Amino acid sequence: MTVTTLILGLIVIASVAGLTFAPALISRGLFRPYWLVPRREYATLITSGFLHANFAHLLFNAFTLWSFGRALESVIGQERFLILYLLGLVISNGGTWLKHRHEPEYRSLGASGAILAVLFASIVVFPRSSIFILPIPVPIPAPLFAVAYLGYTWFASRQARGRINHDAHLSGALTGLVFVAATDPAAISRALRMLFG
Repeated sequence: MTVTTLILGLIVIASVAGLTFAPALISRGLFRPYWLVPRREYATLITSGFLHANFAHLLFNAFTLWSFGRALESVIGQERFLILYLLGLVISNGGTWLKHRHEPEYRSLGASGAILAVLFASIVVFPRSSIFILPIPVPIPAPLFAVAYLGYTWFASRQARGRINHDAHLSGALTGLVFVAATDPAAISRALRMLFG
């Protein structure tokens, strides 16, 4: 079993349970920056990344992880992939903590920070890859998809609605880029040559 499949399975099981018959999972697993240190809710840095606010949120994140995670894992290996995923999750929530640590009512959840780390790392490794999204009848170049995704999340973070942690997306994306630069510096130059000649 791949790490991507294992993570995806855990996300789907935990999220579906929390959204249907076990809502206490979500209330216990939410990331609350204000209470992280005073109440020692350190586990929520991880647990919040396996829960989602609604089924659309879950579906989009699961689709993105499945689309990009498997191929990336096959190239960089299971151990590096797991490290990348966990770094993306913890660092993106760390950025959220910095921004919202003085707001007692702020709380968030979702795997998006970690998934953005996977997405942007994948684009460096496979700069010419594409993705199909129904009902769009043509393949979307992965770099274009990533930029559009990041643009949407930046806009969504300005709206500050719901519990989806849009703020984590930029730090997750940067984590993916830095991770590849640190573990395979030649991949950056290869990607730039492939994209721009």
